[in-house]
Amino acid sequence: MNRTDKINGLYLITDDSERLIERVSAALPYVSVVQFRPKKLTSAEKLERGKDLAAICKKAGVLFIVNDDVKLALELDADGVHLGQEDGDPCAARELLGSQKIIGVSTHNPDEAILAEAAGADYIGFGAIYPTGSKDVQHLPGVALLAETRKTVSLPIVAIGGIGRDNAAAVIDAGADAVAVISAVMSHEEPSLAAAEMKLIFNRKKNLPRGAVLTIAGSDSGGGAGIQADLKTITLLGSYGASVITALTAQNTLGVTGIHPAPEVFVTEQIDAVLSDIPIDVVKTGMLFSAGIIDAVAEQLAHYDKTFLVVDPVMIAKGGAALIDRCAVDTFIKRLLPMTYLLTPNIPEAEALTGMTISDLNDMENAARALQRFGARNVLIKGGHSAGTESVDLLFDGSGYRSYGAPRIDSANTHGTGCTLSSAIATFLAQGDSLPDAIGRAKEFITCAIRLAEPLGKGHGPVNHYKAVFG
Repeated sequence: MNRTDKINGLYLITDDSERLIERVSAALPYVSVVQFRPKKLTSAEKLERGKDLAAICKKAGVLFIVNDDVKLALELDADGVHLGQEDGDPCAARELLGSQKIIGVSTHNPDEAILAEAAGADYIGFGAIYPTGSKDVQHLPGVALLAETRKTVSLPIVAIGGIGRDNAAAVIDAGADAVAVISAVMSHEEPSLAAAEMKLIFNRKKNLPRGAVLTIAGSDSGGGAGIQADLKTITLLGSYGASVITALTAQNTLGVTGIHPAPEVFVTEQIDAVLSDIPIDVVKTGMLFSAGIIDAVAEQLAHYDKTFLVVDPVMIAKGGAALIDRCAVDTFIKRLLPMTYLLTPNIPEAEALTGMTISDLNDMENAARALQRFGARNVLIKGGHSAGTESVDLLFDGSGYRSYGAPRIDSANTHGTGCTLSSAIATFLAQGDSLPDAIGRAKEFITCAIRLAEPLGKGHGPVNHYKAVFG
């Protein structure tokens, strides 16, 4: 392997805050490079902390780079050094470090990048892409100049400056091999989650089918919802779909006439069969039917440490019948919600989970906060059951709200809307979209699928997955 092959993905730059080793360790499974950037430490503290960082990086197989200080890089036997434009000569650094170490150079335009490559740099840092609070930014070349620089050099490019989950996609699309982050991960209350979100966005560089989604749900014999709707959505949108069936249902557009749950041990066997072999990016759950099945699902997902779990709490059938009992609801809240990355209840489901009455946007906000307190990192309450000319879904991420509106469509063909929306979100996440973008694209998809749906059967017909993609 070439020494620069690992200059890709998430490039983590350290800060000087407390619990450094703990925070870096949490993020490390999702990181390709760690750059030690001590700004306020004494020489002795730099050496002590650097040794600890070097040790955990070596154990994890992650490159360890020292910022600006060639002498410290030598003392720590680091994998290399990163130099700013005013912080040293790459040629001199090479003489001191030798041919096997990695040298990166900060650049701000194509000309500087060309000079760095000619001077023997192994990779270039490029930025600042966006404004940042970590330093006084004098150069802000942005995404457009990054794309131009990508055309001029063959070296790996590490984009830096103000990059986070919600704007990294444009940077990667412009040609960055890696994105450097500080506060987006180091200041996050869950560094491991923030790092995992950033790493997943690099899936957008893969070929189609891009990303893999596992759906754990019930089978709909009518084909409009459940596992069938999930796999149609995942496949048509361009990802690989795997499935675990929790229950067989006898149902059609008129309703559910029978449910036959899968044995809990068999649900466990299905999950183990998939996750022990297939690299799944996102797991999506639908109808889980019973407390025992919910327990089995939670146990297996915890064993495989799946970060991205999209949970559609299928609790009430289209005709109003309850699909799970109170014991199952309690187990769902206790076991599954604390593991959930995104919860996607409709209004009746949010009311059933919280005990609240939801009649307007303010009620949706309060319910979303209540559900987030149960442990779900993000909550999307769907507004399809609300009144008005617009259907507004509301996302709460623990710090703020974001709404997604679409004209309300007067149609009886809405069977499978919840399954389809949550599967679309899971698919777009697996393909490298940020959560807000994945929800926005999924909202457009389901709106189109409802609008283009044609009558099928005698009751609530299914949405049109195919036409929503191909028109």
